[in-house]
Amino acid sequence: MPAFRRVLIVEDDAMLRATLAEQISFGSEFLADTAECAAEAELRLAVSPPFDLLILDVGLPDADGRDFCARLRREGRTMPIIMLTGADAEADVIRGLNAGANDYIAKPFRLAELMARMRAQLRVFDNTDDAVFIIGGYRFRPAARLMVAAEGGRKVRLTDKETAILKFLYRAGGRSVSRQTLLREVWGYNVAVATHTLETHVYRLRQKIERDPSDCRILVTESGGYRLDPYALTAMPAREAARQAA
Repeated sequence: MPAFRRVLIVEDDAMLRATLAEQISFGSEFLADTAECAAEAELRLAVSPPFDLLILDVGLPDADGRDFCARLRREGRTMPIIMLTGADAEADVIRGLNAGANDYIAKPFRLAELMARMRAQLRVFDNTDDAVFIIGGYRFRPAARLMVAAEGGRKVRLTDKETAILKFLYRAGGRSVSRQTLLREVWGYNVAVATHTLETHVYRLRQKIERDPSDCRILVTESGGYRLDPYALTAMPAREAARQAA
């Protein structure tokens, strides 16, 4: 099942901005939002859910895109940033990359090339220690197989399969994923793996992350599969975790 990745397009050319948003959002892979200047982009970045990738024009009306990129990095923004520019001289490319951009593409460009670069940057980012997703009041770090509760900082250690299940469900963007899809994506095409194996892993995962595993709010059972609600603020409080551990 495909999963939406949220993309913020920061571009002052209204026609290009609208065209990119429409084309990138076509299908079920990306969901694009837009901003025409750095100030508007900051407002978009300040709200949840977080963006997975930023497409940033160099020539913004209220800032140099490279300076804005550098400021985002200083603020701790780690998502991939692809810069768009009409200046493709070596010095311009180097300045953009030194500002913290992950990639640099010159105008005019082909949409297929831009989207290929977006996918490539997201694949790399998803396997770094910087990749952090907010799920049910936890900060989920797939590379570390770790969830940390926002309240109290309780750490939840995950197995490889639990991590893969959460990561795939998160990427489904709140949509239901069938058991067969999860088995295929997490375990591969192994016909020896039964749905009972998946259900066992889901059961253990719920014991770790749900406040009340008998009334699941984060990892929800749906007809034929499961759905993740990353915005269900139901992480177990530190005091409750301590009580259960006692």
